[in-house]
Amino acid sequence: MARDPDTIQRDIEQARDALASTLDQLSEKADPKKLVDDATSSVKSKFDDPRVKAALIGVGVLVAVLVVRRLFR
Repeated sequence: MARDPDTIQRDIEQARDALASTLDQLSEKADPKKLVDDATSSVKSKFDDPRVKAALIGVGVLVAVLVVRRLFR
């Protein structure tokens, strides 16, 4: 069954609009600045966890002790 040219044109325009919308969404998600900002906020939130802070302090103290022992041997 043949389709009406106006219907075909509307379908093409709807597909074009949907494609443009999808491309806009992809370009927003793939924006390097946004990716860096998201990663930075994720890391900052991890460091705000008291358990992570305690572990990092412990590792820092251990490294400092090992360096001091090594220097005075």
